[in-house]
Amino acid sequence: MEMDIQILVKLAAYIGGGMAIGFGAIGAALGEGYAASQADMAISENPEKSSDIVRNMLIGQAVAESAAIFALVVAILLLFIAPQDPTIVTAAALLAAGVSMGLGALGSGLGSGFPAGETCTAMVKVQDPKVLSRMTTVMLISQAVCQTPAILAMVIALMLMFVGFGGPDPVKAVALLSAGLCMGFGAIGSGAGSGLPGGAACQGIGRQPEAQGLLTTNMLIGAAVCQTPAIFAMVIALILMFVNLGDVPFNPYWAAFMGAGLSTGLAAIGSGYGGGMAAGASCEGIARNPKTVGVVTTTMLVGQAVAQSPVIFGLLISFILLFKGYGEAFALAPGMALLAAGICMGFGAIGPGIGSGIAATSAVSWVARNEENAGLLMRMMLVAQAVTQSTAIYSMVIALVLLFVI
Repeated sequence: MEMDIQILVKLAAYIGGGMAIGFGAIGAALGEGYAASQADMAISENPEKSSDIVRNMLIGQAVAESAAIFALVVAILLLFIAPQDPTIVTAAALLAAGVSMGLGALGSGLGSGFPAGETCTAMVKVQDPKVLSRMTTVMLISQAVCQTPAILAMVIALMLMFVGFGGPDPVKAVALLSAGLCMGFGAIGSGAGSGLPGGAACQGIGRQPEAQGLLTTNMLIGAAVCQTPAIFAMVIALILMFVNLGDVPFNPYWAAFMGAGLSTGLAAIGSGYGGGMAAGASCEGIARNPKTVGVVTTTMLVGQAVAQSPVIFGLLISFILLFKGYGEAFALAPGMALLAAGICMGFGAIGPGIGSGIAATSAVSWVARNEENAGLLMRMMLVAQAVTQSTAIYSMVIALVLLFVI
């Protein structure tokens, strides 16, 4: 039996390592491909600037590669790790580490490609070397922010790998696996969404070099709000990893813990990307008309705040699943109801998060062009977002029914 556990731990570590670099390579490759495609377009428009464009593309691609490098490091560690206490909990922790890092790197790699690509296209009409240098600087700042969700995922992965979580408790094993899924999924939207304001800011500096300060500030504010869903996911992951809920029965707690991770992790995808869409439109609008920076930023923040509602619903369902308290269940149905509540809320929040971002994108963009009607446009945005949020509310209602009625 001892030999079987050791083999299980090794299998989990190998699968986790494969998932870490397998998923982690997707986003970086997509981001690098986007940068290359934009660079090709830019060179076709202005072949004389090919050297500057290629240099910028390679720098941007190198930073986008960072997320995949994080995943590679975690994968190598998983392949050669030698746990001192091989148990089913250790196996689950190692598998969860790979899931967290792999999925967590996906969004950051993709998001980092947006600033790199947009900077390449913006360089076509810029002649001043100082402006080109400033654009590259802003690109690098934006890409650094995009890496934040991947770094959070790596922190969770390293904790899962090197923190001892006790003996062979199957409930704890499920909780750790759920933590990895929560952090991995939760980083995707924030990582990808953070790249949208960066790309728009770099494009804007190419049009309005004197607005660099305004664009950089707005980009950082918008990208910071995009990180909120990833932070929510990290909070739930840490609770699943470290909160001691006592000696609880396997059924239905396994389902409650897995549902809690999926609820916030999946819900964070839509809110993270939707917030980035609004932030990107804000940078574009300020570049178009820098005098509207105040009203544009305000509209962006309101739109982003509403776009965060779905992940907050997911967070609420996660907290209920974690702390409600359940008696031991011998039938499978009670556990399935708890798991279904998390799945329902998680998937049900993705569309409303992105949809709210689409509504905010249009409103923010038109406020910059039509400042005198900013109030009307914001009201229209809020009405549209409220209707968009209704589907997330439907999902939350069904999740609550599953939790308290079924």
